[in-house]
Amino acid sequence: MDVNIVKKHTEGTPLAVIVPKNATAKSLADYPLTKDEISYVAKRLKTDGKTLDLSVMDCKKYVVVCDSEKPEKLRNAANSVCTKLAAAKKEKITVFCEDKKSALTFLEGLLLSAYKFDKYKTEKPSTINVVNLWVKGLKQSDITPLRNLCDSVCEARNWVNEPIMVLNADAFANILQKEAVELGIDVKVLKQKQIESLKMGGLLGVNRGSVDEARFITMEWKPKNAVNKKPIALVGKGIMYDTGGLNIKTSDYMYDMKSDMAGAATMAATLFAVAKNQLPVHVVVLIPATDNRPCGNAYANGDILRMYDGTMVEVVNTDAEGRLILADAIAYANRFKPQVIVDAATLTGAAERAIGKYGIVAMHQDAAETMEQIKRAGDEVYERIAEFPFWEEYGELIKSDVADIKNSGAGPHAGMITAGKFVAHFAKAPFVHLDIAGVAFADKSYGIYGKGATGFGVRLLYRWLEGMAKK
Repeated sequence: MDVNIVKKHTEGTPLAVIVPKNATAKSLADYPLTKDEISYVAKRLKTDGKTLDLSVMDCKKYVVVCDSEKPEKLRNAANSVCTKLAAAKKEKITVFCEDKKSALTFLEGLLLSAYKFDKYKTEKPSTINVVNLWVKGLKQSDITPLRNLCDSVCEARNWVNEPIMVLNADAFANILQKEAVELGIDVKVLKQKQIESLKMGGLLGVNRGSVDEARFITMEWKPKNAVNKKPIALVGKGIMYDTGGLNIKTSDYMYDMKSDMAGAATMAATLFAVAKNQLPVHVVVLIPATDNRPCGNAYANGDILRMYDGTMVEVVNTDAEGRLILADAIAYANRFKPQVIVDAATLTGAAERAIGKYGIVAMHQDAAETMEQIKRAGDEVYERIAEFPFWEEYGELIKSDVADIKNSGAGPHAGMITAGKFVAHFAKAPFVHLDIAGVAFADKSYGIYGKGATGFGVRLLYRWLEGMAKK
């Protein structure tokens, strides 16, 4: 998408006019609205009492009422405008706003709403591809960081939307390696024999049923002016496709399982946004990548795996595979002596059932301050966190009779917490667990996220790291 700064409106281009919720007819006198439109808007503001409303004046002009205290509604208004323009096959828009912050929030909504995964469509759907910003005092340097972040969100969406026949572990590793090098990020891709030499039993165990080799990817952004003495370690679950293994999923539950690597996509995209915008934060990303198949010599219930840190794990469910590969990656992350380890994973159906598509289920181990920071960042970008208890009693549910621990808790209760307890076992630093199962992939459009991969979590983690950089 082209984003331009302009000083006037081009006739024939749809126009979105953003007005404050406390606007009056007098204060709107210099806005690009007719007298009748100003009268209409002032009356609506006075009588409706709504904090945000989208009113279609005609097929070429939209009035967006902005409540600066509720930016998510402004983003969703941008989505509504984007949807209407696509239906009318309009691909350009001019945005008039007197407040830079509101203009950028609206632009964010447009950039994320305009995304289409149309790579495999013969006829491409219409969407906005040119935005002209008519905003006093706005500079290109104000726009670039937001563009970089939104581009990274959309990149994460692309990875998650790609089918496994195109994006297996090796292909994903190659893409990440190429971009990391271009951005000045130190990157290492460990192949099968190297993973075997490290004795990563979780990653290797899950990979046994696949004809494709596993990959273990580490990426490190370490600027000279980093504000943190110890790195932040971000770990992302990279199950490129999940059949459930020998505990095979039914077809309905397998439809969107190309999205089971959304945690890996989230962490990689966050790091790329950090590097593009040159944030002075030392960050390490670790991604274990494989698919989970019931083929060949697939691992089975009753198997006992020796993890990278030596922990012996009893397999009681081959569909609880994500936590096995995360365990090796989290244990490996300890080598960096991180300030905190944060993982993101489409880990449990229990998380989705608990709070649906409206937020991330999270818990922490010795990381209360980091959890509060992430929750605040989530509120700011409206990618909210629901913190769950992490009482020690939940750890009792993953104890094994024949090994140190087992890869699934007892029964259907608190599944997202027992899964969190499992991965937390391997962290020797403060640890935050983010279960993004409910938000990573949408079966229908909602707000700025659209149908399919959402990129949920990238803006959240970037905002957290950005806040750290500004301290």
